[in-house]
Amino acid sequence: MSALKHHILVGFLMALFLVAPVQAGEAEDLRDYVDENTQRLVEKLNNERGLYERDPEAFYKSMDQALTDFVDFRRIAARVMGRYARQTTPEQRDEFVVAFKRSLFDSYAQALVNAEGFQIKVKEATINPQSDDRASVQMEVISASGNRYPVTYSMYKTGNGRWLMENVIVEGVNIGLAFRDRFSQEMEENRGQIQAVIDGWSDAAKSLNFDQKVDKS
Repeated sequence: MSALKHHILVGFLMALFLVAPVQAGEAEDLRDYVDENTQRLVEKLNNERGLYERDPEAFYKSMDQALTDFVDFRRIAARVMGRYARQTTPEQRDEFVVAFKRSLFDSYAQALVNAEGFQIKVKEATINPQSDDRASVQMEVISASGNRYPVTYSMYKTGNGRWLMENVIVEGVNIGLAFRDRFSQEMEENRGQIQAVIDGWSDAAKSLNFDQKVDKS
């Protein structure tokens, strides 16, 4: 994996970690909250750098415990499936949520294992003026060599006031859309056999070439 791909994956999974419950009545409050948690996250990443190689199942468990209450994986997975979600059974939807999370955790682990030192700078948060239950946060992943990769992630607020992540954009590339396009491609290649796509999702996710997508953006 190239250095750029490492930072794209790290940026995507940073967003997963950082969106925790918070009452963000003002954009500045949200920005400060994310900034504080960013530094905690970087420390956590460094501390767990070798866990995936030592004990992958412990790594998966750690990721699941850290993210399940903060990230709407079911909402994201449904968007990745797109119109094909209507063809699935409840059991298949549950199965894909698990497969999707595992693919993200694997990507995170590989990025972390290969990535050099990096910094995260949170720049600003913006509450959607048309809808106060939507917000975006602008940040940068800064590599050890000084390259900067802009990351924007979208958040929505649930009925009980909890902010959850629902999408990420890296260098202008809509990551959620990239996953959805890949799912659609897999459906075509597997002639509409959705169970086959779910079963093979891990390999399909690994084949996403974010480097080329960024180059074309």
